[in-house]
Amino acid sequence: MGITKSQIFTEKQNDLAQFFKVLGHPARVAILQYISKQNTCICNDLVEEIGLAQATISQHLKELKSINLLKGEIEGKRMCYCINIERWTEIQEQLNTFFNTTKSNCC
Repeated sequence: MGITKSQIFTEKQNDLAQFFKVLGHPARVAILQYISKQNTCICNDLVEEIGLAQATISQHLKELKSINLLKGEIEGKRMCYCINIERWTEIQEQLNTFFNTTKSNCC
């Protein structure tokens, strides 16, 4: 596999690419959908809701946190997560700009 030359692309292009890469797994989409319906979410609820092992859920949460889509707090063994609204709004604005400036000149 070749090396990605991310430095030749803009920060926003790299940011959107990373966003899509992280959301490229259906479990992460399901996790975001579930958390977005809650005020906060305890990780064990995700295991029951999504149906994956605790370790797998934790790995997916780590990926979502890596792009700042989630905020989390740890209280003892309890972990609560919620959507990072500021980051989510930023991504929405980037997507709106992307789709609103794309013109279709094909057949």
